[in-house]
Amino acid sequence: MTSHRSPIKWKTAAKIAGALAGAGPKMKGNEAAEAVASMRAAAEASVEHVYNITRLEAAKDLRDSEVLIVDRAGWGKANAQSFDTILKPVAGSVMGQKLEAMNTREFAIAQYTGSVEMGAILAFLSSKVLGQYDPYAALHDGGPAGGRLMIVAPNLVAMERELNLDPEDFRLWVCLHEQTHRVQFAAAPWLKDYMLDQVRALTNEMGEVSDNLLNRLVVSSKETRAEEAAVTRAKKKTLAPHPATPNRAMDRMLSADGRKRLSQVTAVMSLLEGHANVVMDNVDRTIVPTVKTIRQRFERRSSVQKILTKIIYKALGMDAKKRQYRDGQKFVQFIVDARGMDAFNRIWTSPNTLPTETEIHNPQLWIDRVLGAEPQQGSGKAAEKSGE
Repeated sequence: MTSHRSPIKWKTAAKIAGALAGAGPKMKGNEAAEAVASMRAAAEASVEHVYNITRLEAAKDLRDSEVLIVDRAGWGKANAQSFDTILKPVAGSVMGQKLEAMNTREFAIAQYTGSVEMGAILAFLSSKVLGQYDPYAALHDGGPAGGRLMIVAPNLVAMERELNLDPEDFRLWVCLHEQTHRVQFAAAPWLKDYMLDQVRALTNEMGEVSDNLLNRLVVSSKETRAEEAAVTRAKKKTLAPHPATPNRAMDRMLSADGRKRLSQVTAVMSLLEGHANVVMDNVDRTIVPTVKTIRQRFERRSSVQKILTKIIYKALGMDAKKRQYRDGQKFVQFIVDARGMDAFNRIWTSPNTLPTETEIHNPQLWIDRVLGAEPQQGSGKAAEKSGE
C-alpha cells in the first residue's frame, strides 16, 4: 500500500513562515509600487547583458518562463510548494511507510513538529534571499513550463538601505545573477528533469537509511573529525593547496550510487552558482556604474556577518552553498580564460558534459575530457576576439 502521509504539512509551514518573516522595511506613498516597477525593469534589462556575456542563444527567447516580484510571504509559500513537489516521493518510500505505521497521535505530533521547524527555516531564509529561479513552477501550481524567477522586493530594499547603494544599479546587479540561472535552464532544457531525478533518488535513499540514523551520524562524525585532523596535519607540512574535506558523514550513510548522485548534485550546483557569479563579475561601469562600490560593500558585509546568522547559515548548510559559489566560479573562469566562452558553453549539451565534483576542483580535467586538444586556429579570448 502506498503511503499518502507527508512528514510536513506544507501549507502550515508556509503560513508560519509568512507570520514569522515580517513585512520588511517600511515605504512611503508610492515608494513600494515604484520599487516593484524598477525591479521588474531591471530583470528585463539584465537578459540582454546575460546574453552578451554568456553568448547563450537561449537568452533571446524566455517566453515560456516568467518574472515575479514577491514579498517574503510569497517567497515562503512558493518554496513550500516547491519542496512539496520535490519531496513527494518520500510518501512512497520507506520513510513514508514508517509514517504510515504511526498511530494518529504520533503522526500528528511528528507532522506538527516538522511543519513548525520548516516554517521557521523558511521564515529565516525569506528575509535573506534576494532572488531565486524555480524551474519546477509548472509541477506544483500549474505555473509556466519554463519556470519562474522571483525577486524578493523587501530584501533588496533593505540591503540597499543598509549598504547605502544606488538602488537602480544594485537591482540590475542582483538580476544579472538570477537571470543567468533562468538562461542556464533554457539553454539546457534537459537539466530540470536530470536534477529532479537525482534529488528524488537521494530523497528515497535517505528514507531507506533513516533507521538508526543517530548512531550512524555519531560514528561518521568521529571518523570525519579524524580525517579533518589528518588534513590539517598535512597542510602544516606543505604549502600545496588541499581541497576542502568532503562531507564524509553524509557519504557513509549512502550507498555507492547515492554517494555518486550526491557528488554530482554538488558539482552541478557549484557550476550553476559559479557561472552566475562569473556573469556578475563581467559587468563593468558601462552596465552598472557603481559596480565597484557594490562589490566592495557586499563583500565587506559578508565578512562581518553577525555571529548568530553565521551559526544559522552553518546549521542550514548555507556555508556549503557559499563554497559552491567560490569553487564553481574558479572552475568556470579557468575554462573561459583557457578556451573562451563559446567552448565553455559545451557544458550545457548533455548530462555527459556536466562536470564531476573532481573536475570542479581541477577544471583542466573537464577540458581534457570534453573539449580535447586545443584548436589550431587559437583559443580562449584571442580566438573570440579574432572572430569578432
